[in-house]
Amino acid sequence: MKKNMIKGLCTALLVGGLLAGCSSGGSGGDAGTVVDVFNIKVETKDQLEAMIEKYESEHEDVDIRLTTVGGGQDAASALQAKFSSNEDPAIFLLGGLSDVEKYQNYLLDVSEMESAKTAIEGTLQGSTVDGTPYGIPLNIEGFGWMINKEIFESAGVDPASIASYDDFAKAVETIDSKKEELGLEAVFGYSGKEDWVTSQFSNHFTAPEFDNDLQVAYEATELTFKYGDRMKEYTDLLNKYNVQPILSLDYSTSVEELFTNNKVAIIHQGNWIVPSLDGIDPEFSKEKLGILPLFVDSDTDGYISAGPSWFWGINKEHDEKVVEASKDFIDWMYTSDYGKQQIVEEFKYIPAHEGYEIDSITDPVSKEVYQMLLDGKSRVWAHNQYPSGFSQTSFFPEYQKYLNGDISWEDLEKTASEKFTEMR
Repeated sequence: MKKNMIKGLCTALLVGGLLAGCSSGGSGGDAGTVVDVFNIKVETKDQLEAMIEKYESEHEDVDIRLTTVGGGQDAASALQAKFSSNEDPAIFLLGGLSDVEKYQNYLLDVSEMESAKTAIEGTLQGSTVDGTPYGIPLNIEGFGWMINKEIFESAGVDPASIASYDDFAKAVETIDSKKEELGLEAVFGYSGKEDWVTSQFSNHFTAPEFDNDLQVAYEATELTFKYGDRMKEYTDLLNKYNVQPILSLDYSTSVEELFTNNKVAIIHQGNWIVPSLDGIDPEFSKEKLGILPLFVDSDTDGYISAGPSWFWGINKEHDEKVVEASKDFIDWMYTSDYGKQQIVEEFKYIPAHEGYEIDSITDPVSKEVYQMLLDGKSRVWAHNQYPSGFSQTSFFPEYQKYLNGDISWEDLEKTASEKFTEMR
């Protein structure tokens, strides 16, 4: 998920008394039923406000009040502050099974909701505990190697011909040999400064270790690096052909400066970068953007990572009218004709629900991610189920040390494995 876009927004929310400062979407006056919504997706805040306005125009007795807080830990802390001050929202976003268990006493069983019944098979897993789903998937997000197809073709590399790790490595070497004539700074623009990019990168190698099952990942007490050798190969390759210093390369520089301006051919990101690309060059995502899988546990079958990254939870502890209005709004958002149109055309989401035409997805890469998910060519978001804080405080620092040549890969695996078990 794009973090740079939301970095720094609403950080004042963590200071007592300022939380209402980023609220919007409600008229503020008396209303028959008030539904407070806590949202962390800053990049689609405007679209959600428009959706709320439309719903309120059709349901005059309902007042939906939106609070949007971005920034990872800032958002988590702000949500916790809401609950601690007895201002808990009626609808709020959950980041995976750890959030579900944390707030389980408040969460409604959503299994009878229409938006749960129409969810694509497997997409409820990230909000399901003991067989009960407690969240409606927000959307599908997929990530892997995002490539500039135009650069590949100018280098004489057909992306469709890459069918193994060796093919990928040869393509990288070919592009590197022509980087001066192509006007490249380097082949890769991997954001070595961003812990979330490395966490997502690790997912390609840990999801198959955890049987591509979110529950298995969440309950795992060990990380053995079963596919660590392949992770090391990819890491050494990207570090060799990356913009340097790699540890200083942040999201904004990687995506909005280097990739968008044709200065690197490959980054590790997901389809969430499409709105950013379109804001800079409306034709980039349509004409140049592509996605390549990673070959991890198979030399012939490549996979991207894709699935729901967030889930809408409904607070069952509110008044019955508020709960019913909350359920109705979420169902309306994902199953009404208007809602479905907005989800793909304005939010530019890959839908996590059935009943959407694939041709309604506007950008080619999102369409490809959606098709790969349906075809079983994707891995789950297992990294969201790591022990709390593991990616940021344990794995990422060791990975940076390896990129910088300070430790061996064996040291990285040993330390990260020990920390995983400790933190679980």
